Amino acid sequence: MNASLSLGIVAAIVISTVSFAFFSIRRVKMSPHEYIVGNRSFGALFLWVLLAGEIYTSFTFLGAAGWAYGLGAPAYYILAYGTCGYIIGYFLLPAIWRIGKERNLLTSPDFFVARYGSRALGTAVAIVQFVLVVPYVTLQLSGLQILLKIAGYGTIDGRTAAIISFIVITLFVFATGLRGTAWASIVKDALVIGALIFVGIAIPIQFFGSPAAMFDQLLRAHPHHLLLAAGAADHGEIWYVSTVLLTGIGFFMGPHSIAATYSARDDDTLRRNAVFLPLYQLVLLLVFFAGFAALLIVPGLKGPAADQSFMLVVQHFYPPWVLGFIVGAGALCALVPASALLLSAASLISKNVLGDALGIATSDRSRLLITRILVVLVGLLSLGLWLTEDKSLVSLLLVYYNGVTQFMPAFVFGFLWKRTSVWGVTAGIIGGLALAAYLAFNNLQIGGANPGFLALALNVALLVGVSLVTRPPVEAST
Repeated sequence: MNASLSLGIVAAIVISTVSFAFFSIRRVKMSPHEYIVGNRSFGALFLWVLLAGEIYTSFTFLGAAGWAYGLGAPAYYILAYGTCGYIIGYFLLPAIWRIGKERNLLTSPDFFVARYGSRALGTAVAIVQFVLVVPYVTLQLSGLQILLKIAGYGTIDGRTAAIISFIVITLFVFATGLRGTAWASIVKDALVIGALIFVGIAIPIQFFGSPAAMFDQLLRAHPHHLLLAAGAADHGEIWYVSTVLLTGIGFFMGPHSIAATYSARDDDTLRRNAVFLPLYQLVLLLVFFAGFAALLIVPGLKGPAADQSFMLVVQHFYPPWVLGFIVGAGALCALVPASALLLSAASLISKNVLGDALGIATSDRSRLLITRILVVLVGLLSLGLWLTEDKSLVSLLLVYYNGVTQFMPAFVFGFLWKRTSVWGVTAGIIGGLALAAYLAFNNLQIGGANPGFLALALNVALLVGVSLVTRPPVEAST
């Protein structure tokens, strides 16, 4: 009975959200520009919910609480890097939008073709970004599995339920495109804020009297939990600073974020969003509160199990309808960002690989069709990877950021330094990705720093050095 009620509420939330979004775009005429970037027509409020819908994912809902539970102070990097990312986005995203508007760009790799005059570079960037996006989709599936398993009180197969939900959202993306994701984000954001206010405030009050009393008890039980380790220690101060810089710099470098940037009505819309999106960072404090409370209420969870921490508190101590509401909000945190990721990954292949590189599906009608087909194929590929991997949510996120941040120097130097050459950009990306992959594969940390940050430093050095000794573009596109 408990499982039926909670899962029924989750299903009702997901189906209602998908139906609402589908109904909202039913009269929109689809074209590649509409399907991929919303015809560049999104105003400030619509873009705000879209970006928040993409940025605040199942990682925010579960992974941040899991790290607050298991590691303590290192989790604060999640609060810091978004703040840094919004500052960078205020200056960078309007410039990206302008060149996107002027050159009719649809994808992130299109920028590389427009700025550096190399279709081969654009194709290579598309393939690499595609490879990086798929693990990010699996992050959403991992979060969804955790949530549905808890909502079923252990009576259902979490994998099966997650697969069914993911198939639903894949078909949703197939039909609606980016505008559908934006409409779904409206519902998702409202429910998530309500759910996190409950778990971040109601749980500490019920069990400890107040959030302040919870922190007092936490400090008595775990006196070092809220302190960073010194220097080069594991997850210490050097790791913290380098990780904040890495993820803050790469915050908007995902192909789905660039597509959302292109969707803006004008560049001022992006600046207003960079000002108001940090309000969502306040929600992260409530996620940390939930994780800290769970450490005291259900201690002893290890590794990926820590991602379940505060949801287990809700399951054990609250009625099924409360659990269903919170899991429903969390499910949207997985499914709505996954829809944007699926769309961006499919667009990379249809536009930059099949269309630009191979000359396949170059008309609007054929490009729209092949992009939709690829949405389904990318969904199947993500499912396959997810079924063979078992990593924590934060681990999956850091793999993604280590990769996508390597494209940031090409954007920044492309705007600021006309001497930047295609060979410099290529050398920087190859060097940065290779070092990041080598350090991650061998589980190496040099001086306690995040491997992706060291790779980014090498990337910049190679970009500048090679650009100085090679021929610059004949005419910079910016």
